Amino acid sequence: MPSTLLTVLSALLSFATLVLSLGTSCSAPLGAGTAAPTDPYWMQNIKHQGTAAFNSNPSGYQVFRNVKDFGAKGDGVTDDTAAINNAISSGGRCGGGSSVVFFPQGTYLVSSPIIAYYYTQLIGDARVPPTLLASPSFAGMAVIDADPYIPNGGVVHKSEYVFPCVSDFPMVTLHYLILDNFFRSVRNFVIDVRQVPATNDQGTGIHWQVAQATSLMNIVFEMSTAADTAHQGIWMENGSGGFMGDLVFNGGKFGMWVGNQQFTVRNITVNNANTAVFGIWNWGWTFQGVTINNCQVGFDLTTGGLTESTQTVGGEAIIDAVVSNTPIFVRTSQPSNGKLAGSIVINNAQLTNVPTAVGVVGGATVLAGGTTTIASFGQGNVYKGTNGASTFTQGSIPAANKASSLLDSAGHIFGKMHPQYTNYAVSQFVSVKDNGAKGDGHTDDTAALNAIFAKFSGCNIIFFDAGTYIVTQTLTIPAGTQIVGEGWSVIAGSGAAFQDINNPKPVVQVGAANSQGIMEISDIIFSTVGPTPGAIVVEWNVKQPAGQNGGAGMWDSHIRLGGAAGTNLESAQCPSSGTGGTAACFASFLALYLTAGSTAYLEGDLNLYMGALRLISPDTFGWLIMTLTEMVVCWSGLDDWHSL
Repeated sequence: MPSTLLTVLSALLSFATLVLSLGTSCSAPLGAGTAAPTDPYWMQNIKHQGTAAFNSNPSGYQVFRNVKDFGAKGDGVTDDTAAINNAISSGGRCGGGSSVVFFPQGTYLVSSPIIAYYYTQLIGDARVPPTLLASPSFAGMAVIDADPYIPNGGVVHKSEYVFPCVSDFPMVTLHYLILDNFFRSVRNFVIDVRQVPATNDQGTGIHWQVAQATSLMNIVFEMSTAADTAHQGIWMENGSGGFMGDLVFNGGKFGMWVGNQQFTVRNITVNNANTAVFGIWNWGWTFQGVTINNCQVGFDLTTGGLTESTQTVGGEAIIDAVVSNTPIFVRTSQPSNGKLAGSIVINNAQLTNVPTAVGVVGGATVLAGGTTTIASFGQGNVYKGTNGASTFTQGSIPAANKASSLLDSAGHIFGKMHPQYTNYAVSQFVSVKDNGAKGDGHTDDTAALNAIFAKFSGCNIIFFDAGTYIVTQTLTIPAGTQIVGEGWSVIAGSGAAFQDINNPKPVVQVGAANSQGIMEISDIIFSTVGPTPGAIVVEWNVKQPAGQNGGAGMWDSHIRLGGAAGTNLESAQCPSSGTGGTAACFASFLALYLTAGSTAYLEGDLNLYMGALRLISPDTFGWLIMTLTEMVVCWSGLDDWHSL
């Protein structure tokens, strides 16, 4: 009897916890989406009142732009190039300033590149992704160009080029600095170049020469399957990225032709291309979850260059690959011959009718294929200890120990797509600005935001309209909350509560201590208004629900400290000379603290400029998928943490 009573009490307490975790307006948890089958994506019709808080004209600057409001037809017949580029560039943006450019369902014919501006999200309807259709006469680098080469070979005149604020200036090679081409996202499109003549290499989907805080998501590339095709899905010659995931490439000479310092690629499928991935150079790329069908070569890698001036592919990690009917899985341009010429790690690759697993152009087979599984293969230098000595290896290596809790049902590393709430109706969202928050970069929104969470968490998706939301005390986001920003809405800590370096406090608590439940945060920037030497920018406490991998996570959200308007941490406070001390230029004590017992799925996240990056406590586990750190005094503290 006592045992039975305890069981009943435990169940009641669990139920009470669930009820108490819901907001006061909630009669039941959110549940499934209620959008009708013919409804457009919620983003199209939700009220758009977001602002760019530090624009010179916040009330007049338009953050959200629907391309049809700028004259695009989406009928597959009208040339929509000018209308789309006008939607992106209007408002005197000069290639800067936050913007969300939305494409409703339809087919948008383009005859020259769509110029993707800095700090811009190009988002298609996630329910029925729109098609960007290159015309037969298409001329330009790619259907979407993230970093145009300046034309004319001399002086550019503002009347001759798409950027509206460009005055006369000497010829430069690229519009954006390669390593500073931050904050971009393209998602939910079909990019179709099949009308472009097959032998024309201007049949390219995306020119993606970008840096950190950038993403490509949920895109299908349609290209010619002719034997002599020159089409390519993604063309990237350099940069410093970045994340891309949930991509499909059909046809083409190359699915991806890429060179960049570092990138993480998750969940891509390449069908019927000559080469799935052609790598020209990198420092280190990770491919996780790769499917290759009916290609000639899976990964064709330029190797052998080991100096700064001759750099080729430095490191390629390929994890959880499924390859079928492809003569060569991985091919390098130069043999290693007992010494490093570009490192390769293959983990869990399932091959079906793939005669050569690893080979060399014009050379011998390094690893035979067939129909088999490669558990773990490595080519490169192995380092042990601290003396810097290395041993070259080429062959089977011990497989990484992957905890079962980190894997999906197929035994692959778990991955979860950026939440887009595709089947949810507008009525299932609540706007923070409709409920008292200002987001103007000046008003203290702490009380308003805490009240919104207390009222709506668990039964509505909380929409952070574009803006900068100042908090002067710790903001606690309860377990059970789903948040989506607009154009990377900003939550920034400011004031006396975050001043004491000897008594640091969290700006944002993700879940109360020891809490458990769903937590989804996407398209948010966490920041401070300095100096804030006592700020722990994000303290992550929440634990995912039992049996729900990825139930507590953050996608395309970033901790950005300093260097942005409104942070009070710019050149005046932080001179490059280092004069004047550090007191005025202290952005935070710690960027991200993953507390004991928490779980986190973090994908496509960036941390910039701070005293320390991460403190990860024991008994924490999760997934770090393209989490990047720059310019910190102390990088991280890792203690008995299970991650990949």
